[in-house]
Amino acid sequence: MDIAPQPKVTSAFYIQAAASFGISLVSLAVGIFYLPVGAWVRAFLAIGLLYVVTSAFTLAKTVRDAQEVGTTVRRVDQARIDKFISEHDPFKKTAGV
Repeated sequence: MDIAPQPKVTSAFYIQAAASFGISLVSLAVGIFYLPVGAWVRAFLAIGLLYVVTSAFTLAKTVRDAQEVGTTVRRVDQARIDKFISEHDPFKKTAGV
């Protein structure tokens, strides 16, 4: 009953995710800059963009932390089961038998 190892993130996936984030952030910032609206509307949209970005990072970190806690709990449970199995002797007589 082994725990499946967590898949490693490849450098290509990391580069793709970072590039996608950078391109989308810059594209939206440029779009906000060139909107035919007043400075107050642009400022409001820019603050909204920053809020969405920070919220996305917070959500990603929260999901990652929850996943890591689950992995740690499973490892501890597996270690306890392994210890119990290794110490168990099925041929040992109990006191009442």
